[in-house]
Amino acid sequence: MTFRISLAAAVAICLLSDGGLAQVPVPASRRISQDRRLGQQGFGPGQRVLLDAHNAYPQNDRWTDRIDRALSTGLPVAIEQDLYWAKARTTGRLEIVVAHDSTELDRAPTLEAYFFEKIRPIMERALAERRRDAWPLIVLNLDFKRNDAPLLDAVYTLLGKYEEWLTTAPRTSTPEVAAPLSVGPLLVLSGSSAAQRARFHDAVPLGQRLRAFGAIPSVVAPGANAEERAANLRRMPAGQLIAPKASNYARWVNFPWLAVESGGQERAGDWDAADAARLDALVRRAHAQNLWIRFYTLDGFLNDGDGLTRSYDFGSDAAVKLRWRAAIEARVDFIATDHYERFDAARRER
Repeated sequence: MTFRISLAAAVAICLLSDGGLAQVPVPASRRISQDRRLGQQGFGPGQRVLLDAHNAYPQNDRWTDRIDRALSTGLPVAIEQDLYWAKARTTGRLEIVVAHDSTELDRAPTLEAYFFEKIRPIMERALAERRRDAWPLIVLNLDFKRNDAPLLDAVYTLLGKYEEWLTTAPRTSTPEVAAPLSVGPLLVLSGSSAAQRARFHDAVPLGQRLRAFGAIPSVVAPGANAEERAANLRRMPAGQLIAPKASNYARWVNFPWLAVESGGQERAGDWDAADAARLDALVRRAHAQNLWIRFYTLDGFLNDGDGLTRSYDFGSDAAVKLRWRAAIEARVDFIATDHYERFDAARRER
């Protein structure tokens, strides 16, 4: 596979620093080499703009090529997988499966077979070539549809099976301090739930490695109903929406587009200077707090044959391209969309 890196990412790798991630000695017993730690330069907050391939998994045996499509846009890339704990059709055992909702579980593939084994050739080649300046090559965004303990435990165990691939950090006695990352070709992000933090951080013994990194807690806007809360989310200052700095576990922040434009995708009007300023304020605040920032999900027109979601539709190709370009210009780290190839083309045009 040809590893293609966008011009913006390549420039960032060459010109920008490691985003404040300190370089400290790592015990030899952990077998993490000095050159691997130096590889963490160039992927910190604000240094890369990545396609985040939204819902990159089959739905009821349809659209089975989504991971292939995401990978075909080039590396680095982010890929989202929605997770359930259910009986896998291939084994009949309870396993981690990827599905959009609970009606699809009888057809859902396992996370290990569909994602990890799919990217195995990329990971093994990366480890053999040791071209760490482009790592992580893939960011896996885990969207847990439930936070059942067996599912969380199973994901933690599965990540341990592939720990050689992972970007990790030491579990320390100072959880509010973001320890240096040891970069691997795969970075795993989890969500903002307390249950995920408890499993992927709190339950990890001191001195062992964190295998996944969560988002800071979401802020609930005030309001008597969903419409009021959505309007107030747009009005809340960036410093209020993104209050904490990155911690050892929580290293990113995730927003619906409602935080940028009132009414979100379906009610968005003309893109104007105020919208651009709002987007820029949120991104700048996140990066100042040493957090990656993600926005979801920027789609250009609804095509029911592609299994897309109406509430994420801006209504036209031209409308979404304005937002894609604005997000790229603002240095959003992860831009989620269902239109993988069209987003990549817009990014390359810029």
